[in-house]
Formats: sequence, C-alpha cells, structure tokens
Amino acid sequence: MQNVQPMTVSSYKIPQSVLVVIYTAEAEVLLIRRADAGTWQSVTGSKDFEVESWHSTACREVMEETGLDAMHPQCQLTDWCLENVYEIYPAWRFRYAPHVSHNQERVFGLALPQRLPIQLSPTEHTEYKWVSWQEAADTCFSPSNAEAILMLPRWLQKP
Repeated sequence: MQNVQPMTVSSYKIPQSVLVVIYTAEAEVLLIRRADAGTWQSVTGSKDFEVESWHSTACREVMEETGLDAMHPQCQLTDWCLENVYEIYPAWRFRYAPHVSHNQERVFGLALPQRLPIQLSPTEHTEYKWVSWQEAADTCFSPSNAEAILMLPRWLQKP
C-alpha cells in the first residue's frame, strides 16, 4: 500500500486557475496530453499564491508547460475576460483544502505567428499536437476548455 502523507496548509492548491488557449493565425490550436490522466487540454494551472495576478499566472504556466515565452514580442497574450466556476472532480479534491469544492478559472488566449517549438514539462505532459480549432474543441476533456476553443474565431477576427 502506498504511504500517502497529509497535505499541509501551505501545500494546498489555490482554487483559482488559468486556462490558456494557444493558437496560430491559421486557427491551429496546441493541445497537450496530461501525464496523470492521459487527457488532452490547453495550458492550465493554479495561482502559486493568492495575490499572483491572472496575467502572471498565465505567463508562468505557459512557460512551465510549453517552454513558450508569452511575453515575447511575436506572441500576444490576451485576457479574454471570461471566468468559469466549476466543481472540482472528487478525484482531485485532495489537492485542495478540505472545505474547497469549486475552482475559479480565468481564460486567456495566446496568439502565435506560427507553430513554435514546444518543450513539454515531462512530469505534467507526455505529448503535444497542433490541430484545427474544431478538432481541438472536440478533443478536450474539459467542457470549459472546449467552450473557450469554440470562441476562437471571434478572437481571430479582432485587429
């Protein structure tokens, strides 16, 4: 039997996270496969501390999970000013404080001029792929991730 150590207050995840849809001008979307569950998703991740800004969280998570610099002059990180609140799956609740049942997720888009080299975090993701936005929406495990990708055509039309 595996020895599971109880989490301390400082090790609980903060129930505030970002979702970053990474895409090219040709409406190709980057999907990454989770190492723990095998599901496909966009970049996601929780704040490291309560006062960390959504923007800083998005930049950090993009770098950690893909090796991309969201602040590079060729990239355009945009806060889509959309927040989702969803119930945390029971299988993942142990990561959060005992009273936490829901997560607040802020959605961003990261526009790239074209496909760029990706450096996955091997502890978090096993592979990546570039697919059309329609296929990406159909492939994502998370309903909020699929809904965000379905909004992509609106963002491609903006100057």
